[in-house]
Parts: sequence; C-alpha cells; structure tokens
Amino acid sequence: MPIIKVIIPAYNEGDSIGKVIKDIPEIVDEIIVVSNNSSDLTEINAKKAGATVLTENRKGYGYACLKGMNYIAKNTPKPDVIVFLDGDYSDYPEELTKIVAPIINDNIDFVIGARTKHLRESGSMTKPQIFGNWLATMLMKLMFGSKFTDLGPFRAIKYDKLLALKMEDKTYGWTVEMQLKALKQKLTYIEIPVNYRNRIGVSKVSGTIKGAIFAGIKILGWIFKYSFK
Repeated sequence: MPIIKVIIPAYNEGDSIGKVIKDIPEIVDEIIVVSNNSSDLTEINAKKAGATVLTENRKGYGYACLKGMNYIAKNTPKPDVIVFLDGDYSDYPEELTKIVAPIINDNIDFVIGARTKHLRESGSMTKPQIFGNWLATMLMKLMFGSKFTDLGPFRAIKYDKLLALKMEDKTYGWTVEMQLKALKQKLTYIEIPVNYRNRIGVSKVSGTIKGAIFAGIKILGWIFKYSFK
C-alpha cells in the first residue's frame, strides 16, 4: 500500500476537528493538523483524536499547508500521496478512499473532490462561493483548456508532483495555484464528485465580506498571472 498523509489546516475548529479525524479511513498513515493561530481547543482536541499537531502563527490557509509540507519534508518515510482536507467537517472524510483511488489504481497525478450541486447540502456553499467557483473554473477552461469545475479543498496529489509544483501562495490562492500549476506542468488529473454539508461554525473566508473579497481577488490574480506566462 502507498504511504498516505493528510494535511488539515485548521483555524479555531475545536468543535469539528475531532469528528474530521475520527472519520478519516485507516489507510492513512499520518494525520497532520496545522493550527493556524487558533485560540480555541483545536490543538488539544486534535491531539486527543490522534493527530500530529503543528502550530503556524502566521494566518493564512497557504501558510498552514506549507507548514505541513515542511514537516513532511523533514521526516521519514516520505509519503506517496498527500491529501488536503478542511477541518470544519463540511467534507466527508470517509470519502478519502475514493479521492485517492485514481492515484493508486490508475496512476493519476492529481484528484479534486468536486462539490457537485446534487451532492451539496442546501446552504453549504454561499452564493459568492458558487459564483466564484464558476468564474474561476470558466476562466481556466477558456485560457488553459481546463476541465476543472471546482476549487474544492478536498484533494489528493502524488507527493513528488506536489513538490514539483513549488507551491508559494500563503493565503486564499492556494487551491487555484495548485490547479493552475498542475495544468502548466501537464499533470494528469480527474475530478471525483463528493458530498458536501454545512460546516460546523462560521467560515473564515466565505462567512465574511472581507474574506470573500480577498479570496476572489487572490484567485483571479493567480489566473491572470498564469495567462501571461
């Protein structure tokens, strides 16, 4: 079996993080929760649930993901597959097996868990989120011939391919940067429809006007940056 490690960025997800960890299938070798300057019980509850817990005091989704990658780079054995998953329990962690299956069985490089409409719980994505996803993926289709339909955070990628992407975004642009670089480097990819439910707690991005605006600017910025490369 391949070595699979999960990175979960988490900012004040104390009420949900234990549920997320509990539902992750046993095929995973290590669950790494990166507490992104949390002030609640995120770290304590993650440790109780059996995760490796890291702390990243610089706020930003990308900062947390990079912290997890840095930890993996310094430890052995190295994984074959990295899975990224949110800590708010909006995804169904038990679906990890179908997210990694195309990599393990079909040698696909990169898999996105696509939050398709018929599998989304009512209200689980805000209208700005839905529009932002549509706009970003439509632009990627027009500019790069992409087949992506979602920027979903539940995703899996071969570890060596992830390193080759040389990820750098520190905040809201992490997911779209990964997809754009995957297109540029001609990685093989596929989307797998996944279930999606209302998160526990309030979103730090889509739940605020400021967060939604900054996320939109960052995502569009990455797309237009790569359209001129």
